[in-house]
Amino acid sequence: MTSPDGARRTSRGRRGPGSGRAPTARQVDLLNRLEALFLAEGFAHFTLDELAARLHCSKSTLYALAPSKEQLAVRVVAHYFKGATERIEQRIASVAAVADRIGGYLAGAADELRRASTTFIADVADFPPAMATYERNARAAAARIRSFILQGVRDGVFREVHATLVAEMAGMLIEGIQTGVLTDRAGVSGAEAFNALGELLLGGLASRPAPSTGAVEQQTPDRETADHNDTGEREHT
Repeated sequence: MTSPDGARRTSRGRRGPGSGRAPTARQVDLLNRLEALFLAEGFAHFTLDELAARLHCSKSTLYALAPSKEQLAVRVVAHYFKGATERIEQRIASVAAVADRIGGYLAGAADELRRASTTFIADVADFPPAMATYERNARAAAARIRSFILQGVRDGVFREVHATLVAEMAGMLIEGIQTGVLTDRAGVSGAEAFNALGELLLGGLASRPAPSTGAVEQQTPDRETADHNDTGEREHT
């Protein structure tokens, strides 16, 4: 991979024919195939010639997607996160209960992460333009979780909390899961980590039930009995 400055120079010097236009059906298919390839094998080690050979297309077809290999990688990474977001939102679209929406959102994120190899995750982390795309996605995920928390507080399902702080903390944990840092340290899979995050969030946010009337009534005879016993002891003395 060249540096981001190199990628910008390439961008100024050459623009792909499809720049600024919605992709054609063939280009969408090509992006999907590139996504599958990158998720499985990463992207840093590929040349454009190798990609063209693997996808059975010409280099000019790839240039129609992006003017350089670096920008092609960024476009494919963005395509992956965009598709993942759409699939997760579709998954929770019909879910009414906010706690179930959070659980479904995190389960969807776990399923999407399961598609990405460690090589892909490492290549994203090592390439600043791709990492910037990832960070935008992570910020959007934190904002989505914050909206769930605020809804839960309004509905009385969650206790009053600093929604932005909790969402940002959840976002940092999501980043640790997606980059593999947290899962490596804990020795768990991404799916297990997302499940644990869901349990942590929902358990910590749940409203604390007020003491029941029965509990108060049960305490009253105990206090009266204690007072009666105390009086009896004084009379006996």
